Amino acid sequence: MTGRINSLDAFRGFTIAAMLLVNNPGDWGHLYGPLAHAKWHGWTFTDWIFPFFVFISGISMTISLGRRAALGDSKTALLVQTLRRGATIITIGLLLNLIPAFNFAELRIPGVLQRLGLCTMLAAPFVLWLNWRQQLGALLTLLVVYSFLLLAVPVPDVNGNILIGSLNPGEDTGAWLDRLLMDGHLWRQAKTWDPEGLLSTVPAVASQLAGVLAGHWLASRREPAAKAMGFMVGGLACLWIGQVLDAWLMPINKSLWTPPYVFAMAGWACLVFGTCYWLLDAQPSAAMRERVARWARPLLVFGMNALFLFAISGLIAKLMGYFKPGGLSLKAWAYQPIQSLGLAPVNASLLYALCFVAVLYGIAHFMWSKKWFVKV
Repeated sequence: MTGRINSLDAFRGFTIAAMLLVNNPGDWGHLYGPLAHAKWHGWTFTDWIFPFFVFISGISMTISLGRRAALGDSKTALLVQTLRRGATIITIGLLLNLIPAFNFAELRIPGVLQRLGLCTMLAAPFVLWLNWRQQLGALLTLLVVYSFLLLAVPVPDVNGNILIGSLNPGEDTGAWLDRLLMDGHLWRQAKTWDPEGLLSTVPAVASQLAGVLAGHWLASRREPAAKAMGFMVGGLACLWIGQVLDAWLMPINKSLWTPPYVFAMAGWACLVFGTCYWLLDAQPSAAMRERVARWARPLLVFGMNALFLFAISGLIAKLMGYFKPGGLSLKAWAYQPIQSLGLAPVNASLLYALCFVAVLYGIAHFMWSKKWFVKV
């Protein structure tokens, strides 16, 4: 495939816009249910976002590495470049965790960008040296191994009690491993476990391989309409598998990144991306594709600098909470006019988030107009 794929940019833009919305409410105590993560088992709209990023990364790896390998680039050289890219993403994530206090003693080592970087690095050999059937086998093997580690390995909880197969917060195998290796450097709200811990990166790599397989389907020689239908059918099949595993194996759970969660989110990713693909790239009417592209322009703009917007939004949000001229944080100062409108607290909180998204869109649109595209 050559050139940019509008549907992939739009899907990436939808995901980054959704991330900006759910990560930046005016008040974390006043949220609409879908705009917060599920408290433990189950899922909400917010639980779509991270696996969508991982899925998109898998699609992009298939296409970009496939193009360059077809042009004769050495696979070893491509692996080294991909490993360097993953390490750079991890470094950015660690720097964001350090800012603004630069407290190395309590630095949170895991994080969203750290997981994205690790998934990129770990998935690269599968993409470069395995065909799609072998990649599917690797995906399933990762999920089987992870399920065994969660359900069959005895581990101590924080009190030293030995547990087998417990999926309660802080009692699973991954939480024990994180405490063993990174105690004092985990998610501050939990301290005894981390939603982006080391062991749950294993099924996250499986999510990336699901995106890799979707990338193979996207790059195939089939008719665009057949590809769009394939994404829809594949998405429904993954949703069904996810629900079966939720009932028979273990619950859908984002923090544990359980195998049912992998299948369910891959299913939703296929359905959402398949819709974007049909509307922007596959439908036979060129006039309609152009019209949809005009309507979807904000998503396309967001999608062309997604990683930069993710990082800069986190930096802005941290600094707005950190700087307190006159004893009032910049965020509180910006939120006060919205609160004074007399809206219900949950609506005021949502309006602040929408304003934050609008400001970031202004930055994204300016960069797009200048053709400034930040790549790692």
